[in-house]
Amino acid sequence: MTDGRQDVAGGGEFERIVLLAKIFDASAPDAFSARGTENAEFEVGIGDDAAVLHLRSDTRLAWTVDAQVEDVHFRRSWLSWRDVGYRSFVAAASDISAMGASPWCALSALSLTPSITDGELGELAAGQKEAADTVGARILGGNLSSGVCVTVTTTLLGKGARILTRSGARVGDALWVAGSLGLAAAGLAALERGMRGDPVDRAVHAWRRPEPRVLDGLAMSLRANAAIDVSDGLAVDAGRVGEASGVSVVLDRSLLLARADDSLGRAAMAVGADLFDLILTGGEDYALVAASPVPIPGFSRVGEIRQGRGVIIRTERGEERPHEARGFDHFRGRSAASR
Repeated sequence: MTDGRQDVAGGGEFERIVLLAKIFDASAPDAFSARGTENAEFEVGIGDDAAVLHLRSDTRLAWTVDAQVEDVHFRRSWLSWRDVGYRSFVAAASDISAMGASPWCALSALSLTPSITDGELGELAAGQKEAADTVGARILGGNLSSGVCVTVTTTLLGKGARILTRSGARVGDALWVAGSLGLAAAGLAALERGMRGDPVDRAVHAWRRPEPRVLDGLAMSLRANAAIDVSDGLAVDAGRVGEASGVSVVLDRSLLLARADDSLGRAAMAVGADLFDLILTGGEDYALVAASPVPIPGFSRVGEIRQGRGVIIRTERGEERPHEARGFDHFRGRSAASR
């Protein structure tokens, strides 16, 4: 695989499928087929009209699709092609983890501009493969086309004995979180301002390379009644649990601030953002939020579920006020710090 503008003319669709097959399906006996591998769950892989899976049990499946669109979710100047591939796959894997399932197998649909070289495509695919390996999934195929911007669409299947939804929260449950809140949003703000190095480097890394929380999702599945991942902001996403469950979500300001580490505080100060606003509205950390009557290993308590509707913020003095949840909405433009 080379990296040069001549790759655009030399790398046709067939040749690029071969390139992707070598990256995604390196363990297969030939460049196109997953037949004959030791895992009998994957009968046909890249190169045929469709992948073929063999379900050997009555395990329940969770199925998601996520699209990462250039100039909506990322800009080329902000991250490497490998990072684009990595974070696009983790975004889909987070949906599976939020339902308490294990990522299993995926399809990847790539829309590429004519300027993308084979070398850049290889780097993007390598990032996808790295993330897939990290979460224990396998990319079995997909689609390749040209377009006016780069779009990476990941369809992912997950398996689990018990699948969580947003609608199971019960009055009396506590609200629990695993993962950072607001750090990726601080990193994005730093990138928008052209900032590099300390004190924003960890925040920038959190945005470029979100941490998959597969093990936390599995731990959550054994105890929680409902769950969601934080992609659009804690207040928005926790509010979606409340709305789906017909309950009110109380977020405790003291508990949320107590779990924020020093790197978030310093990054918030550097980009001129309010720390608590980042925690409430910053998206793309892909933290997990669960409603559970009992503690969950790896999670910290940040609030509770009670009767009523909407999101409520409890202050350090114990005062409570309704919160108008703000976060990112694809069809309403920017809001707060999540983009």
